[in-house]
Amino acid sequence: ESFCKAKSTWLFLTISSDEDYYKLLGISKEAGTREIRQAFKKLALTMHPDKNPNDATAHEKFLKINRAYEVLKDEDLRKKYDKYGEKGLQDEQQGGRYESWNYYRYDFGIYDEDAEITTLDRGDFDAAVNSGEVWFVNFYFPRCSHCHDLAPTWREFAKEMDGVIRIGAVNCGDNGMLCRSKSINSYPSLYVFRAGMVRKYYGDRTKSSLTTFAMQFVKSKVTELWQGNVFSEIDRAFAERIGWLINFCTDTGGETSSKDGLVNVGWMDCSKQADLCDSFEITTSTTAVFPPGSSLAQKGSVLFIQSLDTKEIYAQVLQHLPDLEILTKSSFEHKLAHHRWLISFSFGHNDLASHEYKKLKALLKDSHIQVGKVDCITDSELCASLYIQKPCVAVFKGVGIHDFEIHHGKDVLYNVAAFAKESVNAHVTTLRPENFPSHEKEPWLVDFFAPWCPPCRALLPELRKASIQLFGQLKFGTLDCTVHETLCNMHNIHAYPTTVIFNKSSIHEYEGHHSADGILEFIEDLVNPVVVTLTPESFQELVKRRKSSETWMVDFYAPWCGPCQALLPEWRRMARMLSGIVNVGTVDCQKHHSFCQGEDVRAYPEIRLFPQNSNRREQYQSYNGWHRDAFSLKSWALSSLPRSSVDLSPEDFKRKVLGGKDHWVLDFYAPWCGPCQQFAPEFEVLARMMKGTVRAGKVDCQAHHQTCQSAGIKAYPSVRFYPHLGTTRRDQGGEHINSRDATVIADILRQRLQQLALQGKSSKPKVSYNRSLMLTKAAFIKMTVKAILK
Repeated sequence: ESFCKAKSTWLFLTISSDEDYYKLLGISKEAGTREIRQAFKKLALTMHPDKNPNDATAHEKFLKINRAYEVLKDEDLRKKYDKYGEKGLQDEQQGGRYESWNYYRYDFGIYDEDAEITTLDRGDFDAAVNSGEVWFVNFYFPRCSHCHDLAPTWREFAKEMDGVIRIGAVNCGDNGMLCRSKSINSYPSLYVFRAGMVRKYYGDRTKSSLTTFAMQFVKSKVTELWQGNVFSEIDRAFAERIGWLINFCTDTGGETSSKDGLVNVGWMDCSKQADLCDSFEITTSTTAVFPPGSSLAQKGSVLFIQSLDTKEIYAQVLQHLPDLEILTKSSFEHKLAHHRWLISFSFGHNDLASHEYKKLKALLKDSHIQVGKVDCITDSELCASLYIQKPCVAVFKGVGIHDFEIHHGKDVLYNVAAFAKESVNAHVTTLRPENFPSHEKEPWLVDFFAPWCPPCRALLPELRKASIQLFGQLKFGTLDCTVHETLCNMHNIHAYPTTVIFNKSSIHEYEGHHSADGILEFIEDLVNPVVVTLTPESFQELVKRRKSSETWMVDFYAPWCGPCQALLPEWRRMARMLSGIVNVGTVDCQKHHSFCQGEDVRAYPEIRLFPQNSNRREQYQSYNGWHRDAFSLKSWALSSLPRSSVDLSPEDFKRKVLGGKDHWVLDFYAPWCGPCQQFAPEFEVLARMMKGTVRAGKVDCQAHHQTCQSAGIKAYPSVRFYPHLGTTRRDQGGEHINSRDATVIADILRQRLQQLALQGKSSKPKVSYNRSLMLTKAAFIKMTVKAILK
């Protein structure tokens, strides 16, 4: 069902199932996105109606598994389902559409079955490319023929590069927002990422060309060693606990693949340094690994490699590197007192101390994070004091042994490295009974979670981002309810993740998107609520007796109603978008039952709009749309308001915009363009925000093609600013604004107007608008959040 029944029964045709979504797909509640996709694909290939033409129930059966897949692959919908069941899900996600059988056979998750290729989604992309390792990523679209043509080569290339660099794939059909944020506009697009460096590949798509391009990013400086520098170079590296990989040869040196900073790389020409090579007991061309502290006198400490294969050399170097530094109870507190550490906690065997994890020291060197391990069998008391009950890694922030954060993401090198870098710069701590904020004077945000819960894991990096924005204003902590079950029960935690703000005697549960922005918006809403809580009395005063210029939107809800709970964060978000334009309120129909009955509220949530300039103040419009997200509700509300923008003809454009004395912001659009239709209500918000300062106009580029062509419009919608700079006729192209967010555009326009006021006539400013806005928003939140934190 998609609504909660009150007085009478309303009938809606919805596609729902009483069956458990996880059981429908045959997966556990711990399943990640890739497992969910694989499970659904397997079922789709056998249960699809195309394959069962004689089964009258095939369509209905397939809708059920399609519905389960659509919900569980989405982090926010999955959380709502886990918490409220199907009744907590929004109407627009009803699983009523699906693809043909051929789509699931050939196009669905092209690389999901390839062990050497990591399919990256929104949740782990940043962790991968910021880990410090080299990543070569294929951005593809399922129905792109060129993407399918490349697939066999990409698989062979991945096998060739396995162990040398990381090979990834991003399905832009499933991750459209991620691909747009990376400016991916053609498929396949191939990019190399390494620690902030991004390079696009433009060459031909053969395995040899891909390999040549990729290997240039795993080459490093190769030092020529001779009698005058060999011993000083080796001693200097050994002092920093870095070994040497030396190629002894009899012809020319050339380059040797680097080992991600694990060792220094050098070569020695034995035809010129014969005596020196003899002293190293070298009689033929070979490659040798000298770990820190090794010597020829110490048998077995130097590894001689006869192979010329890069991958084989790489594997042997990793195997011969020293293990992670062992910390014990006696050294633990001293070592962690003033230095940042990534610690691997194992239970009698090397859980995380595989050869790959030896690379962590090099990957984290620039972040000044040391790496070590603790054996919890040997030091059980130490691990018990930290409530560590199973193998894991944790980052200690450099201020003692009590401020640390445990990693709950994927147990893979790139994820651990990215976690360590994020964690040391963030302000999230792992909570225990000893430091749980029960009587703290300072406000805390506490995330109650379970490590097996994928939405919980997705939220953790967002908490770290939010903690940086609110540092000094709000403390952040996480509590593992599988370890501290009693403490979670005391706070009535029954679903994960549950995020709560403790502020002395006040407790606020966070309901919103799993994002840092969502958390910041929630805090902002606590500081400055934009939704008015209405009583029968205030409803009569504010809504029924509203001014002729006022519009009200009211949500009649019941606290026990799942869809009502799911709507609340979207309702608050919509209210912020419409702040100053539409008044927004809520009525609790459990508390005011008789009043809601008198208002003929029959089902929850009931959304009503009370328009401006209405002759009858009781008159309202009920929302019957399928979509209950903030953007859909905002568009519906704005459609009831008189327009603030004006349509411009070619003559208007020339006379009013190019030759007039007003500042103008224009929306160049085409009626058939979907993004234009989505942007239209946002542009109306902008027009109202800038009313009296900047005039807002719209140009139909289908009807007035020549005008748009003269203005240099090449994409729809395009937003251009035409400032009045004096008597000079304005440039037809105006100043391009690269945003479709009214608040962002308004901020850019205000900055530009301020520049004009200070400088007079000015050329186009070379400033980063997005960065300026980000700083403005962060500063605003830090200032306003103090109100609730006092």
